[in-house]
This record gives sequence, C-alpha cells and structure tokens, in this order.
Amino acid sequence: MSTIAGNAGKSDFKPVLWTPGDWNAFFGFGTNILVNMLVLTGLLRFVLKMPDSLVFGRILPALGLMMCLSTFYYAYLAYRLAQKTGRSDVCALPSGVSVPHMFIVTFVIMLPITIKTGDPLKGWSAGLVWVFFQSFILMIGGFIAPYIRKITPRAALLGTLAGVSVTFISMRPALEMYMTPQIGLVSFAIILLSWFGGIKYPKNIPAGLVAIGVGMVIAWGSNLFGLGLGGLSVKGVGDAFASFGFSLPIPAVGYVFSGFEFLGIILVTAIPFGIYDLVEAMDNVESAEAAGDEYPTTRVLTADGVVSLIGCMMGNPFINAVYIGHPGWKAMGGRIGYSAATGLMVVVLSFFGIISLLLALVPVVAISPILLYIGMLIGAQAFQTTPIKHAPAVVLALTPHLAAWAKLQIDTMLGATLSAAQTVGALAPDKVGAVKEAAIASLPQQGVMYHGLDVMGGGSILGGLILGAVGVFIIDREFVKASAFALAGAVMTYFGFMHGEAVGIGGGLGVTPGVALAYAVVAAGLYAAEKFGTAPLTVPQSEPHLAVPAE
Repeated sequence: MSTIAGNAGKSDFKPVLWTPGDWNAFFGFGTNILVNMLVLTGLLRFVLKMPDSLVFGRILPALGLMMCLSTFYYAYLAYRLAQKTGRSDVCALPSGVSVPHMFIVTFVIMLPITIKTGDPLKGWSAGLVWVFFQSFILMIGGFIAPYIRKITPRAALLGTLAGVSVTFISMRPALEMYMTPQIGLVSFAIILLSWFGGIKYPKNIPAGLVAIGVGMVIAWGSNLFGLGLGGLSVKGVGDAFASFGFSLPIPAVGYVFSGFEFLGIILVTAIPFGIYDLVEAMDNVESAEAAGDEYPTTRVLTADGVVSLIGCMMGNPFINAVYIGHPGWKAMGGRIGYSAATGLMVVVLSFFGIISLLLALVPVVAISPILLYIGMLIGAQAFQTTPIKHAPAVVLALTPHLAAWAKLQIDTMLGATLSAAQTVGALAPDKVGAVKEAAIASLPQQGVMYHGLDVMGGGSILGGLILGAVGVFIIDREFVKASAFALAGAVMTYFGFMHGEAVGIGGGLGVTPGVALAYAVVAAGLYAAEKFGTAPLTVPQSEPHLAVPAE
C-alpha cells in the first residue's frame, strides 16, 4: 500500500519551472551558446564569404528555430522526469549546434564547393543536404543506441567523452585566457570561487554574469589607457548596428534538393559523422545518468534528428546535438527553466540579427572560463562515477583525442606557414604540396610522430570508446567481451570509421589495413586468453570519495 501511495504522490508532483540556480545555468549555458553562435556567424561571413542577407536573413533565423525547438523539448523531458520521479533536482539536457560539425560542414563541405563553383549559395545547398542525411542517421540510430549503451562500459563512454572535454573543449578557452590574462584569469577566479568554492556574490548575482561584467569593465576600461584588452572598440559597436533587422525562418526545400548534385562528396563525411553524433549523444546521455538524471536514449537521438531536419528544411546547414556538460549545469543549480530560457534567448538573437552587436560589446575571453569549467567537470566525472580500478581504461580512452588535437595543431601551423610563405613570395604555388610533404616527413627526426597522431586520432571518439571498453573488460577479466570490442574495432577500422582518412575499403584491404589486422589479432588473442588462460587472485580496491562542486 505504501508503494502505491508513494507512486500516486509522485504523479501529483508539480515540478518548479524556475529556481535560483537556473540563473547560474542560464548565464553559463547561454554564454556557451552565444560563443558558438558568434563563431558560426564568423565562419559564414568571413570564411565562406556569404552575404549578410543570407546569413542574417535566412540561416540564423532557421538556426534559432531549430535550437528553440530543441531546448524547449529537453525542458519538457526534464519536467516529465521530475514529475515521474518526484525529484526537484532534475536538470534538463543541454543542446545546441554541434561544434565539431560546425567546422566540418564549413571546411569539408561548404568551403570546397563554394570555391569550386564560385557561388556561396551552392555551398549553402550542399551544407543543407549534409544535415539532411545526418538527421535520418540520427533518427534511425536512436533505436539502436540503447543496445550499444547496454553493452558498453560506463568508463569507455565517459572516458572518450572526457577526451573531447580535455582537448577540444578545455584547451582553446584555457589558451585564450592566458593570451589575455588580465581578463581571462580574473574571470576564471570569479567562477571558481562561486562554482567550486561556494562563495555567494552580492544579491546572489550569478557568477557567470559577474565574470562577464567584470571582463567587460576591464576590457572597456583598458581602452582609456590605450591598452585595448579584449579587442573592443566604439567603432566596432557602431558597425554592428548595421546587422539589425527582423527576419523569420523561410522554407528552403528547393535549396536542399538542388544540393543533391554534390551527393558523392557529401555522403563520404555525412555517414561517419552521423555515427559520431550517435556515439556522442549516447555518451552525453550516459553522463547525465551518472549525474542522477536518466533520459531515454531513443527519444533523445530521435529528437536531435527531427529538429535538425526541421532546421535544414528552413535553411540551417548545422546539425543539432545534445551537448556535453549536463553535470556542470546541474552542479550550478540548473534545473528545467534554464533550457527553455536559452531557447527564447536564441530566438531573440537570431530573429533580430544582434549577434554581431554582442560580439562588439563582450570580450570573448571573459566567456572562455565558463567553457573551461565545464571541461573540468566532464573530465573529472569519468573518474568519479566509475570504479577506481577502471581509471587506467579512462586514461586509455583519452589518448586518441589527444592525438587528434595535436594533429590539428600541427596541420593548422603548417597551413598557416605555407600560406604566409606564398604571401611574401618565398614559395611558388606549385611547390606547396612538395614542401608540406617534406616538412611532415622531417617531423619524426624532431621527435614528433605525425603519422602516429594521424592514425591514432582518426575517428577519435570511436577509437576512444573501443580502447576504453577493451581496457575495462581486460581489467575485469572478461576477455570474451574485450575480444568482441577489439573485433568491432577491426571492422570499423577496415571501413575507415576509425584510424582512417575516409570511409571506404581503400585498395580492397581496408583504409588502414595494418591497424585493422592488428585489432583482429588482438581480438583472437583475447579470446584465446579466455579459453586457455589462468586467472590469478585479484585484490579488491576501495572506491574513492566523490568530489562534488558546491552549488
């Protein structure tokens, strides 16, 4: 009888839509979204050279619609979960434009086609088709993902997520902070004192808002002394007003289907990155469950696919994704309202075209510490919510991401150097390829294993998951399961989803046949260890106490 009464009580529970902690999460997550929108706008305007009428009149309104639908839906899921469980601490999943894909669709799809055709509209159409296919991969994959989550160890899922966090989320804001430490370090200290140290600011002003406000004061105040910290100026603010206006999303179905002429180029990346989305979303749902909020994987992935498809049909060439960082926003006190409030904010920013004005007013380096804080929490969670004996497997899952990040830095440096050499007339255009090859060939002599970074970092999120799972099952002496994951690694490597430059079968032996063969040999060896090996006595290890940030 008590159980029935308890369940009835939970069904009658009315979750609070807004709590004081939602202010913290809103300013934190909202500024995260703002940074991504500012970067995205810069890519469209300055890399792809798209006209402002297209950027502010078509793409950003469609983007705003997609993100509003997404954040409202995840707020609804959080409300339902809170109502079902009778808990007041349920936090909505964060979501928005997938940041890795933002760069991939720009530099791998839209930019080459724009350069080849000389028409930014063609590049835009190709980007829409890319999202079109990825949306369906997500929707179909949503029904497969729960089974993958069921058989994959938490240390592998969270370990590969921590790899993304440490490299592609944490490193850039950390470096930005030290490029302008007068703003970055001060803002970072303000955030750490509140979100880790428990310090409350006057009138309970959110720490994120205090950090941004102090950063703005330092940046604009430095202009009085001619220092120019943060790169802000009155002229920049004046120029930003030129982008003001009001635009609603307009269907772009014709542009979607006209982009099918580039289908061959698009599918090469749409399929593997659709799978990447699948794994990343699973990781983030697992991360939320580790923080206490269990969401249905199928509904999450299907929602990402549906809202991405809607955004695509309205003219948005960027896919939606559940974001990494749920535990961070929850630790700040975020619950349900912060997600919906962020959706409303995005609609206002995108429909009225005021992104450039905000970029002219707020120094980005004052926002960077918030992203670093999120990266710190996600990296720590992989160790805190898994058994202590699995810690080596978590570290193993990190390594492909370190390789991918290091390779990206080298590639960017080489590209910039060669471009500069051409600009000053020190390098003939027909020699660029040869010089690049010679530079890469010389790196091992300097102790830089470029080829190793290239192979290990390819498909890093899948590579980290496979290595982490193999590590966990070996530690647990479940060698058949370890063998199965190693064999899965061999198959995915053969087709280029891991450790390869492109999806395919290469010359018939696979994209990177040596690595695929090595995984297969490891799989056979692990299987043999199960059948013929002996098991020594193991000493149980104690579990550590968890470090929980103050709200």
